Amino acid sequence: MKYIVCVKQVPNTSGKVAVKEDGTMDRSKMATIINPDDLNAVEAALALRDRNPDAKVIVVSMGPPPAMGMLHELLAMGADEAVLVSGREFGGSDTFATSQILAGAISHIGLEKDDIVFCGRQAIDGDTAQVGPQIAEKLELPQVSYAADIQQEDGKLIVKRMLEDGYMTIEVETPCLLTCIKELNKPRYMSVRGVLEFDKKPISVFDFETLKDEPLIELDTIGLKGSPTNVYKSFSPPVKGEGVRVEATTDGIRGMVAELCDKHIV
Repeated sequence: MKYIVCVKQVPNTSGKVAVKEDGTMDRSKMATIINPDDLNAVEAALALRDRNPDAKVIVVSMGPPPAMGMLHELLAMGADEAVLVSGREFGGSDTFATSQILAGAISHIGLEKDDIVFCGRQAIDGDTAQVGPQIAEKLELPQVSYAADIQQEDGKLIVKRMLEDGYMTIEVETPCLLTCIKELNKPRYMSVRGVLEFDKKPISVFDFETLKDEPLIELDTIGLKGSPTNVYKSFSPPVKGEGVRVEATTDGIRGMVAELCDKHIV
C-alpha cells in the first residue's frame, strides 16, 4: 500500500516579490518554503500510514536540484521515500505540462489497488488549484477535492468535502486522488530522530531519460513547448494606503457615514 504525495517548493510570498527586468519572478533571490496546503496533504498521508504500518508514504516533487532540501525535511517529518522529478526538459511547464509530468512520475512508481495520491488544494504562487485534478484525469483516477476529513474503511475512503456553503460526504474506491485543505489537519513537525536518520531513507531522481518511456511523457506535451499558457508578468501588489481610525462615538460614526456618502460608497 502506497500513499503518494505531490509537493511543491514555492517562493515565500509573505515578503517582497523579486522581479526581473522582463517582469518574470526572480526565484533565485527569494526564500523558498514548502507549499502550505501540501503540508496538509503530507500529514494526511502520514496519519493514514500511522494506522496502517504496512503502508509507506512517498513524497514526489518536480523542481530544480535545490528542491532536494525540501524533500529532506519531509523525510525528517516522517515520509518513507522521496522522489525529485528534475530535468531541463521539464522547465517552464505550466499546470497542464506539470500535471502531465507528475502523472508520468506516479505511473513510473506504479499504482496498485489500495494506493492513494494526495495533493494540496493549490500552490500559493499560482493559486490555480488545477494540478491535482489534472493528474487524476490523466491517470484516470476518481478524485475528491477540498478534503476536510478522511476516513479509510475496507478498501474505500469516506471523505468530507468542503463546499462554499457546507459539506458533502463522498465514498470513493481506491486507487484515487485527494486534494487537501488546511482545515483537514495540523501538520506535524520534524522529529529529532527524523532529522538524524532522514539520510538513511531512499531518494530517487527521475529525469527525462527515466520517464521518457511513460506514455504521458513526450517533448511536445511537457516544458514550454507543451504549455498552452505562460506567465505574462509577476509583481508585488501595490501597498495599501494608511487607514483612518474612527472613534466609536455617535459623532465619529456620523462623520464616517457622511464621508462614505460624499464618496458615493453608500
